[in-house]
Amino acid sequence: MRKSESITEYAKAFCKAQLEVKQPLKDKDNPFFKSKYVPLENVTEAITTAFANNGISFSQDPTTNTENGYIDVATLVMHTSGEWVEYGPLSVKPTKNDVQGAGSAITYAKRYALSAIFGITSDQDDDGNEDSKPNNSRQSPKATTKKTQKTGYQTPKISNIQIETYKSDLNDIAKATNQNVEELTKWLTDTLKVGELENLHTEHIVSADELINKLKKKAGLKND
Repeated sequence: MRKSESITEYAKAFCKAQLEVKQPLKDKDNPFFKSKYVPLENVTEAITTAFANNGISFSQDPTTNTENGYIDVATLVMHTSGEWVEYGPLSVKPTKNDVQGAGSAITYAKRYALSAIFGITSDQDDDGNEDSKPNNSRQSPKATTKKTQKTGYQTPKISNIQIETYKSDLNDIAKATNQNVEELTKWLTDTLKVGELENLHTEHIVSADELINKLKKKAGLKND
């Protein structure tokens, strides 16, 4: 985080605006999590309504990291006094290397960055999402993790072909249901407790396949 030499006026205005901000409605459906979330436009509207009235504005700068392919989104928050604070960047890895994948990653990163900085509750909490997941999607990863910790043995990572297959499946599911592929991917990796698809090991294949097949069934797609 970088900031101007002084942020006294910025801090006063920010504090006042936080008292005035109204949490936006979660009116975007996510059928796989059986929950609702706040889309980017609603997050932005909630922020500008309260913070602009107190002299605070923001801008976001998305860039592509050429070294790892991640989308980085930095957020600059400014006050009319000239004081400012720069946050960032929040990094998201697109699940598909095309314009649509990049656009989806940018939207996802912008929403999460703004929500974190301005205190917007844009998603259902983790406990709520956890309760709505398929039963064996919670049990299998936990059992696998426990076994791995006991033995100290880690199975080999899955092949690049398998990773690309999962990415393709998730992209098909997202298109069929008009969902955000980044959020579907995050749900899968969070459920399996691996961080990202590239961290999947062969021990995760059974659980990953079960979760993917359930999502495909809900989306009306044929399982392989």
